Amino acid sequence: MAVIQVPTINDHAQDFDRLFDLWNRVNGDSLEVVFDFSSCNFIRQNGVAFLGGLARLIQYRQGRVDFKWGTLQRNIFTNLAQNGFLAAFGFPKSAWLGNSIPYREDSFQDKDAVINYLKTRWIGHKWVQAHISERLQDSMIGKVWEIYANAFEHGQSPTGVFSCGQYYPDQQELKLTVVDFGIGIPAKVRLHFRHDPRALHISASNCLQWAFKRGHSTGTEGISRGVGLDLLKEFVKINKGGLDLFSHEGCARVDEKIDMVANRTSFFEGTLVNITLKCDESFYHFSDETVEGPLF
Repeated sequence: MAVIQVPTINDHAQDFDRLFDLWNRVNGDSLEVVFDFSSCNFIRQNGVAFLGGLARLIQYRQGRVDFKWGTLQRNIFTNLAQNGFLAAFGFPKSAWLGNSIPYREDSFQDKDAVINYLKTRWIGHKWVQAHISERLQDSMIGKVWEIYANAFEHGQSPTGVFSCGQYYPDQQELKLTVVDFGIGIPAKVRLHFRHDPRALHISASNCLQWAFKRGHSTGTEGISRGVGLDLLKEFVKINKGGLDLFSHEGCARVDEKIDMVANRTSFFEGTLVNITLKCDESFYHFSDETVEGPLF
């Protein structure tokens, strides 16, 4: 039995490292894992989505997961109850509306269900409606839907896709994390170039850089669908939001001042996307331009 101490999780670079360390610790032959929250003082939406996905991954491998709910601090217990995480893992506490965007598990692709979640529980909820027009909401939802779609179509995750969000009224920021435990973008890009003997040596950062370019796809040749990472990146950059993407040892960071890809020392086989948006329409710009091109 492995007892995992869940640390305090914000959404800075070192916090994602802590999450990926949890993945590495249970990625062996652990058949029974206990999550203890005694050392956790706060957990943001990225931690909730990741922890839920990690638990389902253990169960998929025929392992057993136990959460020591009694070690949760009151504020964390309230948040995990509100967003539905507790109920998802068997604790008899129903979720309720608040500043949390519900914890969600999608084991198969259901576009209508995800779009409804994004529209009614994320971007279209009361704290956003006052600031962002319906037209702009639809544009944002379409771009974020592509993260889910490509996780299903390219990520090859055995457990599906996990997401959770949070609204922070003091900063007027709306956050959403989407994570899958599939093969990751670098592996998919290298597979795409498998006939080139140099493909195995393409760095994770170069794979991400390739994936961010408009029109690049690892999907079936000749099929072009939807908008891509390039448009989502452009959108959050222009509108003073933020985008963090992690896959293998590669990472991408985009905000108003930064646009970079890099290699890191920490490793996570799947793909995690963390989005930050401003809830003030004065920040936003909208274009009627439609550009076709899949995520990868």
